[in-house]
Amino acid sequence: MAADVNSPAQQAEIDDTYAEAFRSLYAEVLITARDRKWLDHACRAATGHASSTIMCDCEAGVDRYVGPGGDASFATPDGRPGAVVQFHLPRFRKDRVEALEKVLLARLSQNVLTCPTTACFNLLDTEPYFKLGRKIAFFGDGFQQRVRRHDRPMWVIPTMGGEFTVDRRFGYADGIMGGNLWFLGTTADAAIEAAERSVTGVEATPGAITTFPGGVAASASKAGSRYSFLFASTYEQFCPTLKQQLGPESKVPDGVTSIMEIIINGRDLETVAQATRAAIAASIATPGLLKISAGNYGGRLGKSFIHLRDVS
Repeated sequence: MAADVNSPAQQAEIDDTYAEAFRSLYAEVLITARDRKWLDHACRAATGHASSTIMCDCEAGVDRYVGPGGDASFATPDGRPGAVVQFHLPRFRKDRVEALEKVLLARLSQNVLTCPTTACFNLLDTEPYFKLGRKIAFFGDGFQQRVRRHDRPMWVIPTMGGEFTVDRRFGYADGIMGGNLWFLGTTADAAIEAAERSVTGVEATPGAITTFPGGVAASASKAGSRYSFLFASTYEQFCPTLKQQLGPESKVPDGVTSIMEIIINGRDLETVAQATRAAIAASIATPGLLKISAGNYGGRLGKSFIHLRDVS
């Protein structure tokens, strides 16, 4: 018998659980370039090796594209294609302020200044702030100039390719890290497709980012390890290939052969919750997806909870 094309698509179960997010300190910058090609090069370089603060100096990602070719309601100062980029560090780090400034200095100077045709602008008008433009401007070796351009105070640094312009001040504020969703599939293809669909939902939510390659992580971690030199390790109870070995200790449901995860960071808890809602809506009808769940640690990691059934 032929399938009823008018019947609703089968939807995955939403687990009665929550994602455990935690507070961050974050900066938000605008990178512009001559065209999308060089804008993408700058963004990929500036957000490289920034999937997880477990062993990266920050978590970073592109929030959205703005100006020509992107969100036209967001006009860039120089009228060129732009991308909003976020950089996050856990707020529980004692050196979070100094560490965030170091992250920005390294990534903007070595990956944005060096990219042809780029410019860099601050998007958080806060007190206090980093005098980051001045530090980057020292690359000009005395030939840098303080100017007012695009109706804002900036530094201009001469380069062999022309010049690089950067705002003088860069703000920072409290944000949220660690929102997450798990996609439990009958096959790896199903789990990956569900995760990919969910990323499109996050991308459509202003103020939120995903951090892993393509936005998707195949290696959800738990806090702690049997090895003293590691503070995080693979979540063995949710590894499908260990289901038989672990026996009753395994938490992988029958029929699940692959679990993919996305991590969502953002400006605040409401934004991350909105992104979670959009991610669930975009992925719930994926063929072969059995369940959507999330990772938490019983409140030991963070106190910002996103209950999946409340936002779905």
